[in-house]
Amino acid sequence: MNEDYRSSRQEFDRPMSASARAFVSEKNTKNWFHEPRIIEPPLVELHRMRTPLEPGEWVVLDFFRQNLRPEWEIYIQPHLNGLRPDFVLLNPNVGIAVFEVKNWDLGAIRYFPKKIGDKRTELWGDAGGKEFSKEIDNPFRKIALYKERIFNIYCPRLQRKAGFAAITGGVIFPSATRAEGRQLQQSFLGESEQKTASTYLPVSGREELFRNDLSKVFPEASRDGSNLMTPALANDLRGWLAEPDFSREQREPLPLDNQQRRLAETRTSSGFRRIKGPAGSGKSLVLAARAARLASEGKSVLVVTYNITLWHYLRDMIRRNISHRDAMKNIEFTHFHDWCKDLCVVTGFGAAYSELFDEVHKTEAYDLSEKEKRQRIGKLIGPILDHDVPSLAMSAALSDDAPRYDAILVDEAQDYLPLWWSALKNCRAQDGEMLLVADTTQDIYGKAQSWTDDAMSGAGFTGDWARLEGSYRLPREALQTAQDFARKFLPKEKIDLAEVSQGSLDVEPCTLRWIQCPPEEAKRHCINAVLAMMRETGPQSGTANADITFICNEIAFGKSVTDELDTYSNIRTVHTFEADRMEQARRKMAFWKGDARVKATTLHSFKGWESRLLVVHVGHAIGADSLASIYVALTRLKRSPAGSWLTVVCSAPELAHYGGGWPS
Repeated sequence: MNEDYRSSRQEFDRPMSASARAFVSEKNTKNWFHEPRIIEPPLVELHRMRTPLEPGEWVVLDFFRQNLRPEWEIYIQPHLNGLRPDFVLLNPNVGIAVFEVKNWDLGAIRYFPKKIGDKRTELWGDAGGKEFSKEIDNPFRKIALYKERIFNIYCPRLQRKAGFAAITGGVIFPSATRAEGRQLQQSFLGESEQKTASTYLPVSGREELFRNDLSKVFPEASRDGSNLMTPALANDLRGWLAEPDFSREQREPLPLDNQQRRLAETRTSSGFRRIKGPAGSGKSLVLAARAARLASEGKSVLVVTYNITLWHYLRDMIRRNISHRDAMKNIEFTHFHDWCKDLCVVTGFGAAYSELFDEVHKTEAYDLSEKEKRQRIGKLIGPILDHDVPSLAMSAALSDDAPRYDAILVDEAQDYLPLWWSALKNCRAQDGEMLLVADTTQDIYGKAQSWTDDAMSGAGFTGDWARLEGSYRLPREALQTAQDFARKFLPKEKIDLAEVSQGSLDVEPCTLRWIQCPPEEAKRHCINAVLAMMRETGPQSGTANADITFICNEIAFGKSVTDELDTYSNIRTVHTFEADRMEQARRKMAFWKGDARVKATTLHSFKGWESRLLVVHVGHAIGADSLASIYVALTRLKRSPAGSWLTVVCSAPELAHYGGGWPS
């Protein structure tokens, strides 16, 4: 066994307990990295999963590897549209199986069914005479739900009624006996399920695993074929089972070139640095790598964004380069206006902060239509957020109670006003550093013009901007179409276009599609475009349905699309489409790439993000801000050797001629 393999093996074995290693023998583990079957995520990556496998799950994985024929694909903790079963097995010619693994010691804690009301039975536990509900972890309920969703949503072409027999759902107790597990199962079986449970709802325990008794753990595995299952039906499911591109990416360090690495690993003599670059040039990569380095050195770091959704994205990038998990505690993430509010509260300026919004609260109580209220509040809130709140925060930052940071890093700084930067600067620790990254081409709020030379000098900057040139995110063809849009529709003085990087070659294909349609047909085209993206997902592309993102520039339209996807197509989304400001903020806080559902948000909220499977709706294209946001949307596509896909559904007639020049 060579040293590279030994090192990988030790890293791979780390999460496993001694009891788990007893199952995974030296003889078997030599073949773990040369698996003949499809396994997602790959075996060599399992030790780096965000949710590590428990000892019992390692045991079950090795059992399936040893005993299933190679035609059976194994999916571990797949993203199943918001559900996360432990294992899903798939054979394109035989069927589907979904398994929950519960490493419960049924002798140490008494688990029992408990009647709740007249009709409902729940799973409860009893430890030392203290009873507690375990219904949220009830594996029998979970299996029933998984089977129902697979049948009705993820494999909708299975034969009605009869097709349900193509799906096995089992529960495995590695630390208990089969008899104990089956006794617990009885109260959660329907009358018709009692007769077929041993075949289609099998329960097994430690003896079956020790004896490699596949006939008890998964009886249907012995079949050679089935009239109910076909490779086409298997493809329907694979898009939900394949590991998302995001999850795979999270296990890799940030890909920095020499220039990006130099900026991430050094500081200027003054501590102030500004970086300019076009979309996809790696500005956020540098910021994330710098934050990770400083936090790993024990420095306190404040990462500030304008969009609420963006700091989730930055946090995930920073984690990829952090040297040890505890270092994340040294980083505080926030968006600018939340930071202002929190700072005012902790420094005794809370009452003054609240007074700034008195007129807004009065307007909310007026007897006006909702439209009139929104218009009036909109006129009031702009000056308050742009000037009054940052001015108060700047004063609060001078208080002795204000926190001080060794580094303050600001992304998408073209969305900021110089006053905002000044407020943040007052919280810089002595000899601390500040980093600002910006792209004037993505100036969707019209603030970049405020950064004059005098404002820059007052902000602490001297000398030229550090400059990033190439586009490392966009496929070549997508970059060219985005540049064409910028030249046609954006002010020349704001345009900052990327050079095609050396790594962006034709081996990274992308599919670009423009659909021009009247407004009344736009929703149907958007829904069909999302469904069409699902035909591209699966192990062959290295993407999952959870990687699909839909963005648009109208909240009401976006909500209508997500509602219809949920209601009529049973496709769940994590979205930010809410008219109510407070509820919208809550949804933005819950929006992140690691969510197992299809993503949906506004063009503004997706600024700074990226996706390999992107559907964009453009409802209007009037005004500089609107055109800038469309450019931002066109630059969100992420390249990959396995391909990327962008579909634009446009009902803005001003862009029809431009869209006519697209490849499809």
